[in-house]
Amino acid sequence: MNTETLFDRIGGEYAINAAVDSFYEKVLSDDLLYPFFEGICMDTQMSSMKSFLTVAFGHGSSETIKNMREVHAPLVEKGLNDTHFDAILGHMTETLQELSIAENLIAEVQDVVESYRDEVLNR
Repeated sequence: MNTETLFDRIGGEYAINAAVDSFYEKVLSDDLLYPFFEGICMDTQMSSMKSFLTVAFGHGSSETIKNMREVHAPLVEKGLNDTHFDAILGHMTETLQELSIAENLIAEVQDVVESYRDEVLNR
């Protein structure tokens, strides 16, 4: 039985860094999503996303994941909804495909991200 975490199987820190960098290029080019990032320090945002994905994919302490409801509440107040979440998930999928991550691992990533939908959208 393989005991490697999803973090390890997708390529570890190198893959997370490459994915997040490419992912945010897509997000910031998306007219649907860009307004949610206006005025946000993207260096801090990207660092937070890298930390989140590292932990969510099984590496590190879950104590480093901030309260997703609290963090995203101001965005929900601005109208963040399922359409935006779907766009985020689509950009993540496209990014991982461009990085030649295996489809079965992409499906695992999608499942992990999807597991946070209700919390992110404050439901």
